Amino acid sequence: MDATELLANTLSPDANTRQDATQKLETASIENYPEYMLMLSSVLVNEATPLHVRNAAGLALKKRPLRPQYSTRWLALADEVKTKIKQDALMTLGSASAKAGTFASQVVAAIAAVELPEGHWNDLIEILLGFVNGPQSSTNLKVATLQTIGFICEAIKPEILSLKANEILTAVIHGARKEEPAAEVQLAAIHALFNSLEFVRENFEREGERNYIMQVVCEATQNGNDSVQVGAFECLVRIMSLYYDKMGLYMEQALFGLTVVGMKNANERVALQAVEFWSTVCEEEIELALEAQEEYGEQPETVSRDFAKIALPEIVPVLLMLLTKQEEDADEDEWNVSMAAGTCLSLLAGAVQDSIVGPVIPFIEGNIKSEDWHHREAAVMAFGSILEGPDPEVLTPLVNQALPLLIDMMADANVQVKDTTAWTLGRICDTLINTIKPDVHLHPLIQALVTGLRDTPRIVANCCWALMNLAEQTAMAYDEDSPQPTHLSQYYQHIMAALLQVTESPSNEANFRTAAYEAIVAYVNAASPDVIPVIQNTVVTILQRVEHLLQIHNQIVGVDDRNNWNELQGNLCNVVTHVTRKLGSGIQPLGDRIMTLILQLIQSAGRTSTVLEDAFLAVGALCGALDTNFAPYIPPFLPFLYTALKAHEDAQLCTVAVGLIGDISRALQEQSAQYANSFMTVLLEGLQSEVLNRNVKISILATFGDVALAIGPAFEPYLQTTMNVLHQAGSVEPNPLDYDLVDYVAQLREGILEAYTGIVTGFKKTEAAHLLVPYAPAILDLVKRALGEDERLDSLLRLSYGLIGDLADCFSQGQIKPVLLQDWLIGELRVKQRMQGETKKTLRWARDMVKIATQ
Repeated sequence: MDATELLANTLSPDANTRQDATQKLETASIENYPEYMLMLSSVLVNEATPLHVRNAAGLALKKRPLRPQYSTRWLALADEVKTKIKQDALMTLGSASAKAGTFASQVVAAIAAVELPEGHWNDLIEILLGFVNGPQSSTNLKVATLQTIGFICEAIKPEILSLKANEILTAVIHGARKEEPAAEVQLAAIHALFNSLEFVRENFEREGERNYIMQVVCEATQNGNDSVQVGAFECLVRIMSLYYDKMGLYMEQALFGLTVVGMKNANERVALQAVEFWSTVCEEEIELALEAQEEYGEQPETVSRDFAKIALPEIVPVLLMLLTKQEEDADEDEWNVSMAAGTCLSLLAGAVQDSIVGPVIPFIEGNIKSEDWHHREAAVMAFGSILEGPDPEVLTPLVNQALPLLIDMMADANVQVKDTTAWTLGRICDTLINTIKPDVHLHPLIQALVTGLRDTPRIVANCCWALMNLAEQTAMAYDEDSPQPTHLSQYYQHIMAALLQVTESPSNEANFRTAAYEAIVAYVNAASPDVIPVIQNTVVTILQRVEHLLQIHNQIVGVDDRNNWNELQGNLCNVVTHVTRKLGSGIQPLGDRIMTLILQLIQSAGRTSTVLEDAFLAVGALCGALDTNFAPYIPPFLPFLYTALKAHEDAQLCTVAVGLIGDISRALQEQSAQYANSFMTVLLEGLQSEVLNRNVKISILATFGDVALAIGPAFEPYLQTTMNVLHQAGSVEPNPLDYDLVDYVAQLREGILEAYTGIVTGFKKTEAAHLLVPYAPAILDLVKRALGEDERLDSLLRLSYGLIGDLADCFSQGQIKPVLLQDWLIGELRVKQRMQGETKKTLRWARDMVKIATQ
């Protein structure tokens, strides 16, 4: 086999040649893995081989060790084979071709990602350090080595490399110094430093080392090479995010000045990172303010240094100047300095709150009527950006004054001005709804936004968003028990008709059609009783569209058309779901039509379609609305439900399907007993699956409780198996060092407690209640462990107290008195900690139930 020729053929423009070569390489890797890897290695190291072929060899080598299914095969290779491949890769780092060195750096990092966690290749960092510091090392070797270090830092958990932190930092800082003559080496070193910042925490704790690191990075921001400057500012952003509490001295001495000058840099890449630095400062200080509020008077671990407030006079003028740097034909997806400045200003408003208003208002007043659209748009953007953060009472008079002008600006001659104005009006609708006076502003505002629905896609999307916010915020201020119309009632017909017209568009540029469907859903949810006829007419229109799409299903050709069809059907199902929830039992006259269409849709969509989830959610809503009247639809739907429940590779669909079992059980109550055996069988199959996502399994456990609650004593045949499964799942303990596992165990316990609650409540007050007595100690043991964790989420507290109360209520004659009198339980029921009202009410109820059950 000629390896070079085969690898070259994998890149051939001819599909047959490409496929044949790929297949032969795959066969070689299966038949003789060591020889295959050595072959790739020899191609990579060979300086005479064409560069694109060496790249193909490097990619193949990199993939093999990195993928989990291959890592064991790599580790099982003979030492001499692994040593030869490593030597070839290390030798290629110094290749005359810089690109070949980059290929090799990825291979070395891939091997390191497998070996270092296993305690192998322990001299690698020393070898790399020698390459960087070696007096004879070429520029290419230094660059490739530093790239390797960066890739390793990116791929491996910090704790694995923490023992090597000093060596890595030494190598990286050495390359990043201003004394380094080669800009390429400095750039590679700065990138490697960026990737290593997280695990050099101990070095940052030591003042001397921290000072040196900060000196090198700050000097790099002044480098003559633009890319090095950008990399240095990226490092400062990351440092601020990781080590905010250590930045006081450096902000005073250097960073304020460097970053303000950086924001004015003519190179947009540099300016963007300097703006990002201040966005990060604001994000940190917003987070610290939230944490301080949650500490209830206790001193928080990290205190805000108010960098943003101190720098306000310096950075606001620069940000406002940058807002005027818009590009006429800017692509929405292309991040530019004007967009970055708007985002930073918004974060600044959140960080400094009322203090932002004074410096920004003069700019708005001076530019909002400017003849130059750049300045008009910047003024509107500045206004929209400071609407969240300051006290509403401070902003209200300003918004009242500005609203008429903003509404008029929806007719501006410039598209970007109109777009930003629509966004700003959306922000006002979202955060300051009370400034919109129904008798003064509402009519012209709605007229302007509805007119905007006929504009460009971006403006349409923002108008939809503004209309959606208007509905949601109006609904929040409305008393649902009141029969009175809302201020929006008289406009409902007009708005819904306009939104439905937008959704007729065949395209979805800038997601404007999706935004219109989201706005329709908002108006459905916000509807007061007087506009229910509008909602009924809307759902009839929606169902007609579902029917039409089903009729043209067989005419669809091409992936784009298929995706468009799926997306439309998903949006339509979403509207049907929300209308069904809104109308409740009032949806019954349309029940047959809805269910018939959904069954046809599920058949047409195919197993892998994204629309299935939306269709299943619509079924769940109908089930909840019709209760026992849903019974006739269950037999024709069950085959589709079981197929989805067995689609273990599709976690999202499986989750929705599991939820539907709960919906059906709640709707049919005792009548669902006829399906319980099938339900429990398919749910238990899911728990045994090695493919099914573990979070879906939590949903399955909770659903056991739904089934038990619905059918009560009829759950007896499944009781022992279920309780064994729940006990086994409840035995999982979190590792405090593994944050993902801690979160998972917390969710798992909530799911199990929900299941126990459903089972206990289902058996309570029945003759079969005694069957639960043997399980009471295990149930309360899980409650004890859940309540013993440091993080006591309110939802978990409420579940735990509720379950204690349910058990005591179930056995009020003293059948489980000893377990209810355990010291920990009595102490927990006397707890005086701060908690939400509903949780406190549940605690008091549980205390009363335990008192009765232990008399």
